[in-house]
Amino acid sequence: MNRRIRDISQRLRPDLPVWPGDTAFEQARTWQMEAGSPVNVSAITLSTHSGAHADAPLHYAQGAPDIASVDLAPYVGECLVVDARGVGAEIEVGDLPHLDSADRVLFRTFDTFPRDEWDAETTAIAPETIDWLAVQGVKLVGIDGPSIDPQTSKDMLAHKAVLRHDIRVLEGLVLDDVEEGRYELIALPLPIAGGDASPVRAILRDLP
Repeated sequence: MNRRIRDISQRLRPDLPVWPGDTAFEQARTWQMEAGSPVNVSAITLSTHSGAHADAPLHYAQGAPDIASVDLAPYVGECLVVDARGVGAEIEVGDLPHLDSADRVLFRTFDTFPRDEWDAETTAIAPETIDWLAVQGVKLVGIDGPSIDPQTSKDMLAHKAVLRHDIRVLEGLVLDDVEEGRYELIALPLPIAGGDASPVRAILRDLP
């Protein structure tokens, strides 16, 4: 059976929009075949939160596990994609469908993902919704926006909720061509020692 793969990652590139004030993506070629090297090699500079990425608990709690220490199981397995476009500033419990034992939930909030410019007005996840998802057994939440909290948040209540329930977080996903429904998620973070996050190559694959 041919199971379709949908790439829900952002392309890492020099003009990649990043959180205001964060590190821009840069790539420099260090060895070049046209200059006589037998191989091409390049160096990159980027934020750990570039593009589609997985937050580590260390991102929002001092002394919490880094991205190299987290269990990988939540990042692989069946997930539910929820169309949350038009719900308002935050996704509330009343906006959710019946989850029916979903371990992983991804939220689409954009009509069209802002690939070329930063969008400061995005939809977040209400902390009460995180609490409710935890009761349902959810181990990972993901969103196409840059953060599960509002961009102006200082108290980071949604992040504190996922920390309280030990839920993993994916942000910056591209879900434009993904219909609401169930898929297999594969979105493994790099084992960055001391890392507060890691870019991921996130894909959705049709279930058997």
